[in-house]
Amino acid sequence: MDLSSAIEAKSDQKNADDFLAGPKTFQIERVEVRGGQDQPVWIHLVGEQGKPWKPSKSMTRVLVQAWGPDGDTYAGRFVTLFRDPEIKWAGEAVGGISVAALSHIDKTFSMKLTVSRGKRKAITVQKLEAPAQTDWLAAAETVTDMDSLRDLYMDAQAAGASPDVLKTIQGHTGRIEGINH
Repeated sequence: MDLSSAIEAKSDQKNADDFLAGPKTFQIERVEVRGGQDQPVWIHLVGEQGKPWKPSKSMTRVLVQAWGPDGDTYAGRFVTLFRDPEIKWAGEAVGGISVAALSHIDKTFSMKLTVSRGKRKAITVQKLEAPAQTDWLAAAETVTDMDSLRDLYMDAQAAGASPDVLKTIQGHTGRIEGINH
């Protein structure tokens, strides 16, 4: 039994404590910049409705180094995040979220980031092969029983399939009822 969900922080954003059970890979839904805030970059992750990742300035620099400055191009790409216990706030190691791997890069790369005045730390970002995308509609065509259709719907929903795709999957109910009668 996986207890990971039981230890996730209650918050309106991703927190380092959400990664106590280990790294997680997400697909990026969209990026927005909200000026005038401490954390102006909000990266919305597929399946994490209402809980964006708000990268630190250092992690935003990593993303810009890897993918360029146009956040609109990030949608559909994948990022693996992890809890880095060495990240400091107010001079104390409290832990924070760091990038472990990114899709859509040619190769693994390293860069140095400022960690305090006059001190830099090298980080390495691994190349992440983007997971194969499931063709939910094609899968729905092959389902022949209601339990399998329900499971497919739940999987598609958890993976962040669009409302149109979910509605189309639901529409296969009549076809399956016809097969089973």
